[in-house]
Amino acid sequence: MTKKSYDYIIIGAGSAGCVLANKLSADSRKTVLILEAGPRDRNLMIHIPAGLYDAFQNPKINWNYLTEPEPELFDRGIEMPRGRVLGGSSSINGMVYMRGHPKDYDHWAKNFGLTEWSYSHCLPYFKSCEDSDRGPNSWRGTEGPLKVTKGSFESPLYDAFLESGSQSGQGVTDDPSGFKPEGLSRLDSTKRNGKRASASTEFLWPILRRTNLVVEVNALVNKIIMSGNRASGVEYIIRGEKHTVEAEREIILSAGAINSPQILMLSGIGPSDKLSKLGIPIRNDLPAVGENLQDHACIDMSWACKKAFPVHRVGKPLNKLLAGVQWILTRDGLAASSHFEAGGLIRGNKNVDYPNLQYHFGIVGYDRSGKNIGIQQAFMLQVDQLRPLSRGRVTLRSDDPKQAPAILFNYLSKPDDLRELKEAVWKMRELIAQPAFDNLRGSELRPGIEVQTESDIEKWIRKSMDTDYHPCGTCRMGYGTDSVVDPKLKVHSTEALRVVDASVMPRIVSGNLNAPTMMIASRAADWILGNCQLPPFEAKYDFH
Repeated sequence: MTKKSYDYIIIGAGSAGCVLANKLSADSRKTVLILEAGPRDRNLMIHIPAGLYDAFQNPKINWNYLTEPEPELFDRGIEMPRGRVLGGSSSINGMVYMRGHPKDYDHWAKNFGLTEWSYSHCLPYFKSCEDSDRGPNSWRGTEGPLKVTKGSFESPLYDAFLESGSQSGQGVTDDPSGFKPEGLSRLDSTKRNGKRASASTEFLWPILRRTNLVVEVNALVNKIIMSGNRASGVEYIIRGEKHTVEAEREIILSAGAINSPQILMLSGIGPSDKLSKLGIPIRNDLPAVGENLQDHACIDMSWACKKAFPVHRVGKPLNKLLAGVQWILTRDGLAASSHFEAGGLIRGNKNVDYPNLQYHFGIVGYDRSGKNIGIQQAFMLQVDQLRPLSRGRVTLRSDDPKQAPAILFNYLSKPDDLRELKEAVWKMRELIAQPAFDNLRGSELRPGIEVQTESDIEKWIRKSMDTDYHPCGTCRMGYGTDSVVDPKLKVHSTEALRVVDASVMPRIVSGNLNAPTMMIASRAADWILGNCQLPPFEAKYDFH
């Protein structure tokens, strides 16, 4: 049974919430309640790496958001899945472990005045969170809860990809989170022994027996209850029944870049002019709540593969069954890989200070028709635009917490974003045209070799551009009226309330957001508990 009060209430059991629950409940004298809108993570497809496509589309564990019509994308609404399950999006993502580039965090420190968020301050927390099979060194840790494994699935396609990085001059690196963060590489995955390592399995499952920790699932938060300017409790619904619970010390909002600003605004914390129109009493006029929305826009190209490999036949029912049986018996085989085990950071032009594009290389092609995905004898290359200039927002449609907020990213609203994606097309074609692929490369399937002129490429990008599902920035940290939380993630002009998730990023980082979100949560836990931060560490890097 849920008690009437806890020392700490965490809203959201995703990448941040699970880390917070682990660290805050380590002291048996502190009571912790974590509220998750979705169910427990019992679905088998969550834990099978190759099952990510099924988990990703499962409406029982996914918020299934759709953006507003995007003006620069022919008014297309873009699907924006977010995890609604223990582990949050770490339970349905592609499992790629990337930290972003060290210069991302140094940019936060220099350009936003967030001096305690330079990479030297963040690196010790990245290391403390992870258990990397690369072994301990200046850049990597091996004593943390999160199992991180270097890609090891063998395929001539991965070999050709890395060799092509050298031949093209786009570069190769042994570890994108190590000494040389630029270049093509075998990527790290959040998995071990053929099984997904989510925030839930690594940070929450091991501590579920703690008597001072309560996990409530299927708990939809209506609002944070305010007593004056203090966050004093949470109102939520389970199975149609309304509950309220008080926080003796703090409430930590870790519901993600979409839901965290939604919950703040439902609680009366946000832009007063917009909230007043919905009849929501104003508790704290913070115009920046929901603003500064960012994401990694992405495009992907594919080529027919001259040689057929076993992975190309996995879509057949019998082969899929055999792969599943092998995984159950041995945790090995085709089902033990997401088949996106290579990628890296590159520069789209010579004028950027550090890589502005990210590859994910897949050794199978796909043909998507609605919700159905067909496997092709092909390989694909996806590229993310890492630091877009376009900004969007999350706003409320009504005061009903069950109604999804309005989400608009404004993709490609800045001309430089479109230019960088056009450069990405040329870079992908340059890479796959290298001799390393000569015995493997068939015809270009998507977009097709006929798409050549700048106008044709631009039209194709607007028509087919998608997202890598990395929303952030809607509760950005800083000091001015354009921010929501301070550098220690406390909501401005509000007591006992923090936001701890990807929404606090002032500018998106150059890589997948799962690992950075866990790092942010680990740092926040030490501030909440009054612990000293881990000492900064200046590692050496090859920046050229």
